[in-house]
Amino acid sequence: MSNHTFILNGEKVSVEVEDNVRLLWVLRDVLGVTGPKYGCGIRVCRACTSHINGKAFNPCAVSVGDIKATDEITTIEGLADTVKKDLHPVQEAWLKHDVAQCGYCQPGQIMGAVALIKEHKKSGKPITDDDLDQIRNICRCGTYWRVREAIRDAADHM
Repeated sequence: MSNHTFILNGEKVSVEVEDNVRLLWVLRDVLGVTGPKYGCGIRVCRACTSHINGKAFNPCAVSVGDIKATDEITTIEGLADTVKKDLHPVQEAWLKHDVAQCGYCQPGQIMGAVALIKEHKKSGKPITDDDLDQIRNICRCGTYWRVREAIRDAADHM
């Protein structure tokens, strides 16, 4: 077993696990952070989408041994803290547009949406339908049109 240290939702954490354990299992089973969901384990469903150093990634496909001590991991649990509010603007838009049905995929959907909006705000480009088509998070309930409306709305408030 090895000691692994990184920053999780703004706090430094350390865990003692094998290098090849997937980060998703470290988050969920070792650290008790259950927002990122297990769906497929191969970066297809994207239910586990979180942020590493501000960019979307899927911890189901990353070994904890690949994470550096300086890496900042943000999950849905720490998202609102990034804007120092009770809810992030994307979470507010999700509620406003009644996006969630069963809710299983929503943490990953929200984290993917935040990364997309940030990328476009940084470049100064508006979010297009083609950009929204690139969001590949799977939602069994099929609320994709609400997701798209919530992302557009949140982009106006970020």
